[in-house]
Amino acid sequence: MQKYTVKMITVLSGLSFLLLLIGFGLTLQSHFFGTVAASVTKTEANSSEKAVEGRTLVALGDSLTRGTGDSNGKGYVGYLVDLLEEQSGEKVVLQNLGVKGYRSDQLLELVKQQEVKRQIQDADWIVMTIGGNDLFRGGRTLIDLDVDAIDKLREEYLVNFKQITNEIRSVNQDATIYYLGLYNPFINLDDSDITTKAVRQWNYETNEWLDQDKHSVFVPTFDLFQLQVDDFLFSDKFHPNTIGYQMMAERVAALITK
Repeated sequence: MQKYTVKMITVLSGLSFLLLLIGFGLTLQSHFFGTVAASVTKTEANSSEKAVEGRTLVALGDSLTRGTGDSNGKGYVGYLVDLLEEQSGEKVVLQNLGVKGYRSDQLLELVKQQEVKRQIQDADWIVMTIGGNDLFRGGRTLIDLDVDAIDKLREEYLVNFKQITNEIRSVNQDATIYYLGLYNPFINLDDSDITTKAVRQWNYETNEWLDQDKHSVFVPTFDLFQLQVDDFLFSDKFHPNTIGYQMMAERVAALITK
């Protein structure tokens, strides 16, 4: 009787130990595959989110960046996004921070704002137009074409422009900056030799500064409007029309996707 009792206890202990092992194994299996599944799900979610978000384009500047004069309301920035998405098959998230009438001093104050810095920090590409209002002052420069006064305006602009690019680089060192140079909307008027010289010098010194940054590109626009300026200007004879903006967008897109 005593031997039988001992034998039963041994069998029950063995069965208990076996059940314990099975339970432990199932727990490990559940934990392992659950962790893997969660990891895969998280990875897939991140990949899906990245695919949806795509690349980020931040646009800075004046009324050209805003698209004033375009019948479709897109401006070169809107057409640029269309071209980039079409050519890459990737979504482009746009943050258009352009403000009509902006001069370089006003853009400098804008890029110092914390929320704007946050958006610049997330940018893959930065496009910018600025300087036209500094030079032409709503047409006031044309009233008295004083070369010395124009030189002073350019010097003030360059000080601001250098600070603008420095502010951008303080939060984002990798995004490529595409600066669209000035064109001369008054090239068909009298004294166009003075305004053309001013625009060319303005562009030259801006480009010279950008050349010091390997991730900055000067995008010329002067030649786009040079020969047939009236065909590519809005009715105000200052801003581009739809075709003018499309030409600008095509040039920037070619540089981004080359």
